[in-house]
Amino acid sequence: MSDLEAVISYIDSHLEPALERLFALLRIRSISTDPEFASDCVASANWLVSDLKGIGFEASARTTPGHPIVVAHDHGAAGPSALFYGHYDVQPADPLELWERDPFDPWIETRADGSRAIRARGASDDKGQVMTFVEACRAWKAVTGKLPIPVSILIEGEEESGGVNLPPFLKSHAKELTADIGLICDTNMWDPATPAIQTMLRGLCGEEIVIHAAERDLHSGFYGSAAANPNHVLARILAALHDENGRVAIPHFYEGVPELPEVLRTQWDSLHFDAAQFLGAVGLSVPAGERGRSVLEMVWSRPTAEINGMGGGYQGAGFKTVIPAVASAKISFRLVFDQDPHAIRSAFRDFVKARVPADCKVEFAEYGASRAIRFPIEAPAFGRARDALAAEWGRPAVFIGGGGSIPVTHELKQALGMDVVLAGFALDDDRIHSPNEKYELESFHRGTRSWARILNELAH
Repeated sequence: MSDLEAVISYIDSHLEPALERLFALLRIRSISTDPEFASDCVASANWLVSDLKGIGFEASARTTPGHPIVVAHDHGAAGPSALFYGHYDVQPADPLELWERDPFDPWIETRADGSRAIRARGASDDKGQVMTFVEACRAWKAVTGKLPIPVSILIEGEEESGGVNLPPFLKSHAKELTADIGLICDTNMWDPATPAIQTMLRGLCGEEIVIHAAERDLHSGFYGSAAANPNHVLARILAALHDENGRVAIPHFYEGVPELPEVLRTQWDSLHFDAAQFLGAVGLSVPAGERGRSVLEMVWSRPTAEINGMGGGYQGAGFKTVIPAVASAKISFRLVFDQDPHAIRSAFRDFVKARVPADCKVEFAEYGASRAIRFPIEAPAFGRARDALAAEWGRPAVFIGGGGSIPVTHELKQALGMDVVLAGFALDDDRIHSPNEKYELESFHRGTRSWARILNELAH
């Protein structure tokens, strides 16, 4: 029996104690956004430090202006080094009445078909995913006495509440944390039977605009048509954001946006993505956005301008005939390839200012800016991770894009200069951030086996 086979066998025979450890971590109410749970975040960090020390890591909880960051190292092996990133904090569990059980009392749900799922807040996002990697390291250490490669682990406690303390921490600890490759397990499978590696994530730029007109709300009978209506001004601006073909109409918006590389287009076409099912699941049927683009292309590799909230005037029950003094909207831009979020912000503000009447004024507020990220699928680590996942799941892992943003990937690339393999085992129906969050028992078990294989492949 090879070392890898022995490690896989160990994982299979030690699933129950691995679940007990995961359940112990899930019971800690590490809700980072609520100060009431600050001590629970400390407890979660300390639990991880103790567990990692127990398998031979040099581990500590590092103090930050917010919640602690767990850092651990095991550099007893030779070969290319890896830095694994995860987070121990979770979203609030509200509304509690929609949970089948206490969200911090984890349980195993057994379904009629015999499949089983772990139910708890954080089961999928991200404690269950983090522990797949930790358990893979534990198995290697138990069987061979060492890891296949040098490994560092970084687990933060503020991912769900903005992560403002991570970027300065990475910069100040760059020498300690830099490795040959980054590893993240906070993403999804392509489907329940097909593993995936995300190689593209969109960036983000958030803006709020506030249009001011009269000094107070006005009677619409006395002032209608004569006075500027901020709702009208705002509606015209928002309507002008897209042209008749669904393209964003802001000048220079598409600078840095090339056509999709043919190798990725071919692979994505081979996924046989069902756009009708994708939209049908949320009660829709007609694709919006840019004409001539597939739904998969639009959500993975094309930029967007979306109105996330808007309001002005009376919105309570009944009817009130006023011309409001103020109207506002929140707009987010998902960015791709080499788009500059700061250039997008500037161009958007110029676009708005050019459409505001002389006797109105506009205010802006910004809500974050991050670039899109791409990783080279031809890099050796990506091919080795793909081979390892294929060996575990019995089918090739697919390289996919991501419609959302994971800012830490950009931070790892910028601060530490590392490419990152994003290989997660969550499923689309895991209900992350929602009541009754789950993580498939198969995801936890085979995710652990997958990381054991990936560590082995990276050593060669």
